[in-house]
Amino acid sequence: MKWVLLLVFCIWGVHGLKRVLLKRQKSIRKVLQERGKLSDFWKSQQLDMVQYSETCPTIQSTNEPLVNYMDVEYFGEISIGSPPQNFTVIFDTGSSNLWVPSVYCTSSACKQHKLYQPSASDTYSADGRPFSIHYGTGSLSGIIGTDQVTVEGITVRNQQFGESVTEPGSTFADAGFDGILGLAYPSLAVGGCTPVFDNMMAQNLVALPIFSVYMSRNPDSSVGGELIFGGFDPSRFRGDLNWVPVTAQGYWQIQLDNVMVGGQVAFCEGGCQAIVDTGTSLITGPPKSIIQLQNDIGATAVDGEYALECDNLNAMPDVTFTIAGIAYTLTPQQYTLSQQSEGMDFCSSGFQGLDLQPPAGPLWILGDVFIGQFYSVFDRGNNRVGLAPAVP
Repeated sequence: MKWVLLLVFCIWGVHGLKRVLLKRQKSIRKVLQERGKLSDFWKSQQLDMVQYSETCPTIQSTNEPLVNYMDVEYFGEISIGSPPQNFTVIFDTGSSNLWVPSVYCTSSACKQHKLYQPSASDTYSADGRPFSIHYGTGSLSGIIGTDQVTVEGITVRNQQFGESVTEPGSTFADAGFDGILGLAYPSLAVGGCTPVFDNMMAQNLVALPIFSVYMSRNPDSSVGGELIFGGFDPSRFRGDLNWVPVTAQGYWQIQLDNVMVGGQVAFCEGGCQAIVDTGTSLITGPPKSIIQLQNDIGATAVDGEYALECDNLNAMPDVTFTIAGIAYTLTPQQYTLSQQSEGMDFCSSGFQGLDLQPPAGPLWILGDVFIGQFYSVFDRGNNRVGLAPAVP
């Protein structure tokens, strides 16, 4: 009991969770404290399973507000160097490197974004090794540098990151963000770079070796989303977190029991593998399965996308992902992306085929369409993912 109470103090401390939100209200922590239920709450979340240090770190936890760009991109601001140079980045659980465009980049994509100037930082040190990263869409290359990186008040010292000098194609030119901050396991890091969150843990900058992600899909909300390093926000989800073990420590990879359409098992019968990926906008799966799924929901291929009749959403089937025996159900309204074009509503499927070859694949990717409905906690201390229905 003694260390559980100390853990509660370490998590919330004298600073508490810093809610950098547009709307401020009494936090669930404050309500629980006033009712004498805070200790019971943390015990109910099974955090005592983790063997954490009884020494409070320098910073307890911090909330990074996220901007929601049309439900397909969520990004926040970081700074690199001293004095700070600010960049918007995707916080990506599907990769492990941090990179931003360099002032030496000549690609057209770099001209559309903020550029890192190493000579303007007093804390920069050159590494010089080349790096190259290939994503599902888009690639880049450059050199590795070292500098301090600050994420909403947490300053990580001696962080290795990529200075991008070549970004071919239009992928990053059209992006609303400057770079990417990877939050997957170190085994995925290109160039042997230590990921930012690993350095946060090593430098004792977070209360717990976990981070959590909330992505709002509510068009009327002033909050696009939030990323918490070192904790999670129970006001953002309903019920208890359901914990799922990580099956391979590269991506945040978990076991998927099956995929049901309209209440019937349609895919992944007998189980398959999936990853929870904040850097992927849609839900992806093996192409043959996704083609069948598009047919099942009535989607029609149009110019590389799958269109849906907006008026038919109420007649379409639910799609359910069963994980560790728990059903995570998406309604048609939840797995459909909608937008207006020339005064008309246009709806498209939130599913996409992606052929990931062995040994990494085949994999289903539970991207933003899924995470927008289910609050996600990434626990490095126990190598597990916590999921619960998100509060709209």
